[in-house]
Amino acid sequence: LIATPLYSNTTLVCVFPTLALGGAVVLMGKFDAAGYLALAEQHRVTHTMLVPVQYQRIMALANFERYDLSSFQIKLCTSAPFAAALKADVLRRWPGGLVEFYGMTEGGGTAVLLAHENPDKLHTVGRPAPGHDIRLIDDAGREVPRDEIGEVVGHSGAMMTGYHGQPARTAESEWFDRTGKRFFRTGDIGRFDDDGFLVLLDRKKDMVISGGFNIYPSDLEAVIRQHADVAEVAVVGVPSTRWGETPVAFVVAKKGALLDAEQLRQWANAKLGKIQRLAAVETMEALPRSPIGKVLKRELRDAYKEKASGDV
Repeated sequence: LIATPLYSNTTLVCVFPTLALGGAVVLMGKFDAAGYLALAEQHRVTHTMLVPVQYQRIMALANFERYDLSSFQIKLCTSAPFAAALKADVLRRWPGGLVEFYGMTEGGGTAVLLAHENPDKLHTVGRPAPGHDIRLIDDAGREVPRDEIGEVVGHSGAMMTGYHGQPARTAESEWFDRTGKRFFRTGDIGRFDDDGFLVLLDRKKDMVISGGFNIYPSDLEAVIRQHADVAEVAVVGVPSTRWGETPVAFVVAKKGALLDAEQLRQWANAKLGKIQRLAAVETMEALPRSPIGKVLKRELRDAYKEKASGDV
């Protein structure tokens, strides 16, 4: 069952192998959670590819349990951060295995998490896939030990030659090790745990530098998600005369819930470290997203800067 855009690699890597092996593909014209579950039940679907926000909306349905999903064997996910708590909820309530893929359309390293086999690793995106080489580098382009924090770079047998007509952009995206092996820079910050599982911390460009300290928005988002009335959250850094940058949270309330932005800010700040504290909380009906479900943080950042006259 496919409910993602047909032009996306997220979709194509599932559609073509299924058809080549003689399988059937059920296509949704436009995703909605209840319609998806009805199709899954009607067609006795065995496999699916969804992005995290689709899982979130499906699991939030009050009548989720009424659908017969016993035919599912494997559910797949990729394209955006997949919260550990949401993975756990999917595993607990939705039959079949759950597999998360981490990688880039451009190629490079891919990591795979078999969530149903590694329930203690849901905070990770898994281990490098066979034949894929994933490493970490610092700001100077030097490789760092696997247990230290660095930018994720990857190499595999399937890598693009470059961005069409953009040699400078291509060069910026490449990294070479001492042997001349070519890697692609992901722009993600992460580290490996003791078992070789990759833990992603944030997008390098989304990291907030406040008062000289690095703040990872994903850490703040994980805390805010614990609030009983929060359905979705995104944290961005905005300009601050005092701190350079300061974090602001954008939240979507669960259906039927009423969120007071200032009360939520105080609740979150009581749980966050001193340097992580939120300058503001903004409530929204929905977060801006790309067609494949990625939160468009730049739009949030730009809109807030305009509203706040460029400073907080």
